[in-house]
Amino acid sequence: MKKFLFAIILFCGSVSLLMAQTNDKAELENERKQIQDELKAIQKTYDQVKSQKNQSLTQLNMLKRKMNLQEKYISTINRELRMIDDDIYYSNLEIYRLSKQLDTLKAEYARTIVYAYKNRSNFDYVNFIFSATSFNDAMRRIAYLKSYRAYREKQVATINKTQELIAKRQQQQLVRKGQKNDALQTQTKQRNELASQRKEKDAVVSKLKSEEKDLQKQITAKKKRDRDLQNAITAIVRREIEAARKAEEEKAKANAAAAAPVTTTPGKPNATVTTPARKPESYLEVNAADIALGADFSKNKGRLPWPVDNVFVKIPFGVYTIEGTNIRGNNPGITLGTPKGSSVKAVFDGDVSSVANTGEGYMVAVRHGKYYTVYSNLVSVNVSKGGKVKTGQVIGKAGDSDDGSGGELMFMLMIETNNVNPSSWLR
Repeated sequence: MKKFLFAIILFCGSVSLLMAQTNDKAELENERKQIQDELKAIQKTYDQVKSQKNQSLTQLNMLKRKMNLQEKYISTINRELRMIDDDIYYSNLEIYRLSKQLDTLKAEYARTIVYAYKNRSNFDYVNFIFSATSFNDAMRRIAYLKSYRAYREKQVATINKTQELIAKRQQQQLVRKGQKNDALQTQTKQRNELASQRKEKDAVVSKLKSEEKDLQKQITAKKKRDRDLQNAITAIVRREIEAARKAEEEKAKANAAAAAPVTTTPGKPNATVTTPARKPESYLEVNAADIALGADFSKNKGRLPWPVDNVFVKIPFGVYTIEGTNIRGNNPGITLGTPKGSSVKAVFDGDVSSVANTGEGYMVAVRHGKYYTVYSNLVSVNVSKGGKVKTGQVIGKAGDSDDGSGGELMFMLMIETNNVNPSSWLR
């Protein structure tokens, strides 16, 4: 009984594992394909950057991205190897179970053969039938002999089927072992590639250290541009908040005056009782359209499209340090590398709050309810202040970068006057 229960548990476990592995394998293959596609895309851009001069910072960031993807790729291979090992282990258990079952079937069949051999005389079968006490008893004995023969045939069929299952499992084991060898070879190749990338990164870091003064000048200039851009955007947002606040207060006063009851007190002039207007959560969401737009924008967190194609993050959001140097900064958005002249697109529906020339390129600010997206370092602009844009609409072209490594875009996301990390909002 215990052996039977063990076999049932093993079978159920094997089926559950097989179903889980099937789903995991599909997800793993999809993830690996995405990583490979991204690696190909970034390698193509990296080859262009590598052939240029004064591209060390860009090259370093792209190498870091490549290494990160490479590590993810190796991680998927490791997961595949674990799945293969699990499959081989459970297949061995299944082969063991089937072998035990085959031994039992053969033993039972052997007993029936021995019994048939001992009673092989036709006379014995005839005597068995004619020794019946009645016609019905004789028919039951004939039926028994038929069922006994069918049982023996079924035994043979079950034994053959079990042998086929064992052979199939063994063949699958050979296939899985071959897949494991292929995966191990791929793993070794990718690890060598990662080691090569690390060496290349160390060389770039060394070059950056030797050019730290020039790089410091670039970062200092960037800090000034970021500060000026931040002040300009903050001023725009505050003006819009103040204008919306005044409009809301005037509207509230007008509504209160129109709806206020008039009370008469003897000996006193008529008095108007007014109720103070309730302060809205955000003056930028006083209209139903603004509220709906802001809510839609919020719902799409993590699913917004990137503002440019063929893009990589040169400098992340927030505090950063350039590896191998003492240079530090605080990025109000994310600095994106892209081919010069690439189309810059709106990441969501909205209203154009500002279009300005910053002296080193154009800046476009788009309002989405209480949210703002800012696109800076544009060489040209296709929209105008007060206009509306749709998701994916081209609003301009990316300008050149300071280090001459290609195009560059500064992308910012703000909730009113507060900067947030755009990366967590983009898909």
